Amino acid sequence: MNLTDTGKVYYQDCVRILDEILETELAAGQAHGTLKGKLKVALPSSFGLMHIGPAINEFLQAHPQIRFELDFNDREVDLMQEGFDLAIRIANLPDSSLIARRIAPIESLLCASPAYLERMGTPQSPEELIHHQCMVYSLLRNFESWRLINPEGQKIRVKLQPYLIASSGEYLLEATVEGHGIALLPTFIAHREIERGSLVTLFSEYRSPRLNAYTIYPQTRYLSQRVRAFVDFLVERFQGTPYWDNY
Repeated sequence: MNLTDTGKVYYQDCVRILDEILETELAAGQAHGTLKGKLKVALPSSFGLMHIGPAINEFLQAHPQIRFELDFNDREVDLMQEGFDLAIRIANLPDSSLIARRIAPIESLLCASPAYLERMGTPQSPEELIHHQCMVYSLLRNFESWRLINPEGQKIRVKLQPYLIASSGEYLLEATVEGHGIALLPTFIAHREIERGSLVTLFSEYRSPRLNAYTIYPQTRYLSQRVRAFVDFLVERFQGTPYWDNY
């Protein structure tokens, strides 16, 4: 038997109500503040694996009776319909129908390997990128341009002829290090290779529009103690300048 969309929403509402009842009972019985229960979390693949995953391991050390169900995926999930307690999203502005708390700023840099630049030449301006092997993240809305902010603070679009399109940030990093082209990479992915000198950054006077990593969770009258504790933990852990930008 398959549920209709309305039935799925009703089911998730019932699950959430029962969870809130259980949360109230647990809160009443936990004199020492022990957190119990399950957290279902959606995370972006690269950022989740590289940075949120280790944070979850730390959280579990302090709260071993919490059970996690983790979905590492770059798609935008429907929290209510799919029964997620919260999601981590990298975005410009979060959905106003949800509650969002910022974890960390996300910056991206144009990068290439020394070998690629030696073979193909170093572009002297962003406009020259159209003549280079540019590699693009497939979830971008526009494969044929990159948005940058020039030294005067103006937003510009730089035209591209994509040489490679991929849905994996880790693969784009690997392909860039191997000398296959130029990529616009988040520093949370590329920071180690930049620090080692395996990647060179281009056009330091230009920057990409800054995004933020947020925790997103539904508006609800009763916020689960475990959701609140986990969100507070992430906000505190990543506060200030992200460690991946200290290179």
